[in-house]
Amino acid sequence: MSFSLKTNMKIKQLISILGDFQYFNILLLMVLFISFSTSAQSRKELEKQRIKLQNEIKEINTLLFKSQEKEKNLLSDLSDLNKRIDVRTKLISTINKETKQLSKEINENEKEEKQLLNSLDILKRDYANMVVQSYKSKTKQSRLMFIFSSDDFLQAYKRIQYIKQYANYRAKQGEEITVETVKLQNLNDYLKEIKAEKETLLIVNRKEKDSINKEKISQESIVKSIKKKEKKYVAQINKKQRDERAIDKKIEKLIREAIAKSKKKTNLKSSGFALTPEAKKLEKDFVSNKGKLPSPVKRGIVVRHFGKQAHPTLKGITIESNGVFYATEKNANARVIFNGKVLAIQVLPGKKKAVLVQHGSYISVYKNLDNVTVKKGDIVTTKQEIGKIHTNKTTGKTILAFVLFKEVNRQNPEEWVFKI
Repeated sequence: MSFSLKTNMKIKQLISILGDFQYFNILLLMVLFISFSTSAQSRKELEKQRIKLQNEIKEINTLLFKSQEKEKNLLSDLSDLNKRIDVRTKLISTINKETKQLSKEINENEKEEKQLLNSLDILKRDYANMVVQSYKSKTKQSRLMFIFSSDDFLQAYKRIQYIKQYANYRAKQGEEITVETVKLQNLNDYLKEIKAEKETLLIVNRKEKDSINKEKISQESIVKSIKKKEKKYVAQINKKQRDERAIDKKIEKLIREAIAKSKKKTNLKSSGFALTPEAKKLEKDFVSNKGKLPSPVKRGIVVRHFGKQAHPTLKGITIESNGVFYATEKNANARVIFNGKVLAIQVLPGKKKAVLVQHGSYISVYKNLDNVTVKKGDIVTTKQEIGKIHTNKTTGKTILAFVLFKEVNRQNPEEWVFKI
């Protein structure tokens, strides 16, 4: 049996249609891939945020709750509980977003799976048709008849090339079926993986919601107890604020005295420190590291931020913080955030101490230290430990108050120090 020119044209059309279908399929898969990549990236960011929040809850439990003594301090307890509830709320929100992203990803992958199944089904049917067609014309004689029935040499040459192309195309179709089958299997495996991940997240989410419900019950109980003695607590807060302002004024006085002393050594007229070339270079290096400076504690969490803020436990009460307060582990040491020189050591109420370190025109202050391992005039280096942080006997908490000045102007330390 010989192949007619009409049969030849039909097969060419089939190849053209299959080629167009394959091109469309590739484009569709590319769109799905881009969509998946964007989704995966967003989910990766959410996963990173979730892990960070889970670690923060662990730190809160370790540094705030495990350190509590038998003697109760309701304001402190409520503040700690509020912080944990706040972080846990953020965690639940993040898990919800991550679960939603996973659901979206599962839907997209299920659509892709359906597309791959359809594609594979068409490929198999086309391949089966080609096998049948090939079987009908498999003998050498029929192929020779197809060639010899040509009208001229050019047509015979084209038919020879067509037979080769047809054979190559059939081989490629077989290979593509194998590739698509493997792709489908991989996609099925991945779908099982992300579905299991979603189930795990849902379990974690339920657990966090149970925990936050219990914590809110405790929160309400403490709030009721505080309201009974609200005037007493407000008076305590106001006194503490006055004491902090008095300490800060003493620190500002020490800095002004240091500025005046630096001016006496030179004839330069300036509003701030009269700096040597070395001190100017140090200050330039300090400023260039803004946002990248190490934390003044190796391990800890921020329990009070810089600036005016609502009191964490009493409504209607505003407090002002001149620095950042870090809760850290017992027996922890304060460490210097950058190279500098010890400007002064100030004795605070209760025999606690504050260390002032100069970095050109900038002064970093480390308050609430028990033992200090440096003295005035010492050259200190980045991350050098300068003293043990005091642990409150009532609350069992170890808190470092960290303040940053440019001359006598307060700075927000959180803009300068890299977050733990």
